[in-house]
Amino acid sequence: MRTPPLTLAQACTIIDAALAHARRDGLAPLVVVVLDAGGHLIACKREDGAGFARLDLAHGKAWGALGMGFGSRELAERAEQFPTFFAALATTSRGRMVPSPGGVLIVAADQSCVGAVGVSGDAGDHDEACAITGIEAIGLRASPGVLEG
Repeated sequence: MRTPPLTLAQACTIIDAALAHARRDGLAPLVVVVLDAGGHLIACKREDGAGFARLDLAHGKAWGALGMGFGSRELAERAEQFPTFFAALATTSRGRMVPSPGGVLIVAADQSCVGAVGVSGDAGDHDEACAITGIEAIGLRASPGVLEG
């Protein structure tokens, strides 16, 4: 049976749970983006006070995770290990991939990737924690690193 695509309602739940996590922990204002498996925007929210570049950063974290098949934490680690490859990747993606924690894949029960969440506004580790909380709020698995079966 094929896993259904993410819905707008699920994306809104992800975003609201991620932002609730951020407010509970006293984090800086965030932007949260949810993309479907094809990299298309489903929903996003920008909190009051979040910088205008945060939308592009959050989108780039999620888009990069989808494009490479692993979370943006792994993308950041690989960028450090293989700077020449990452420079080529940055060029071919026209700078759309952001190598910083906060881009997390959304994994369905059948282990398929159904989308990604990107969060930007605070430290990468905090952004990532908010994304994970959001994904778990809809009962799916969050994969911040390499997608495992």
